[in-house]
Amino acid sequence: MNIILADVNRNQLLPFTFMRPVAGIRCGILTVTEKWELLSGEKCSFLTEDYLSLKYPLKKEPENIVVNGSVLVNRELYLEVIGLRKGQALFYGDVCIAVNVSLEDINNYSSFEHLSFVSKTETAFTANSIQNPWDIFKLNDIAIKSDFDLLTKGRTSQPLSDSNKAINPQQIFLEKGAVVECAILNASAGPIYIGKDAEVMEGCTIRGPFALGEHATLKMSAKIYGATTIGPHCKVGGEVSNSVLFGYSNKAHDGFLGNSVLAEWCNLGADTNNSNLKNNYGVVKMYSYLAKADVSTGLQFCGLMMGDHSKAAINTMFNTGTMVGVSANVFGGGFPPKFIPSFAWGGFDATVFQLDKALELAAQVYKRRDLEFDKTEADIFSHVNIMELRLPS
Repeated sequence: MNIILADVNRNQLLPFTFMRPVAGIRCGILTVTEKWELLSGEKCSFLTEDYLSLKYPLKKEPENIVVNGSVLVNRELYLEVIGLRKGQALFYGDVCIAVNVSLEDINNYSSFEHLSFVSKTETAFTANSIQNPWDIFKLNDIAIKSDFDLLTKGRTSQPLSDSNKAINPQQIFLEKGAVVECAILNASAGPIYIGKDAEVMEGCTIRGPFALGEHATLKMSAKIYGATTIGPHCKVGGEVSNSVLFGYSNKAHDGFLGNSVLAEWCNLGADTNNSNLKNNYGVVKMYSYLAKADVSTGLQFCGLMMGDHSKAAINTMFNTGTMVGVSANVFGGGFPPKFIPSFAWGGFDATVFQLDKALELAAQVYKRRDLEFDKTEADIFSHVNIMELRLPS
């Protein structure tokens, strides 16, 4: 069965969907795409924006299942989806999860919401979907537990060194090549997953649910509260609580990150901190790209949302509910604004980070990880620059 992941809630999920389809978002241990590919054993394709389609191509077959890319699939939902007959749709309340459609429907595709179907069935299971940026950390507890079961079922963990203190070790899983020494791991509230060739350095204290992606590093004496995901190739130190780092991002030094989401290729300078609770304990508001205004998150705890390639200087202080776009460089005294647009250079008196310099920096960062910042990546970057190169008046 050909599974196609469609963008749903894309504009609501900016800035995290500037550089990837909705299904490229990491929530739990895996991205939505990785969940589908692990369950199906097949590569998925994408219905996404034209400027992303070269990196995330579409494959069409005579029969296709088009899936809502914002839904966090698990084994039970997957089995229901692949059981759909042609013309049948699977719903969870008002949320359409998937539709089995013909090649003609794909050729005439305009949006997921307008896919035609002849019959409708309701799932017997809960289908959580990412509808706002803050849902990524809000749903991370459920998602880590689901992914942990998916990844470890029927498998045996690599042994945990005797130098560690483990609580509920049955819920601790180390992939091949993982190194964990002289750490405290408490999996009583949720599982702890350490990915392939990842390292937990000495003195770290971890409370699950927690996931450390492959080749990622948790630096000495880091303090981690669940539910937190540190994606592949990240380097993290200091104190982190209920946050998600997609991958290739660094918070390598002391400082607090809480109820926050960092996309890829972000860097927080030493002693960068974010507030995740207002002084009056009120509900946090945050900038919405869709509304072009601050909206209520409905949450008492909500910190920093940072788009791809954005960076903060040492000692940066982010206020409660701060939104940062793509390739912004944040520096300067005091609290920066709560909305920092893409390609901003500075803080209160931000100017524009010139595209040629931004591309040069991105290429340097890729090179440090032995990756090539090729023309496909540069074209996506340039397209986002054209879309977003406007500072607020």
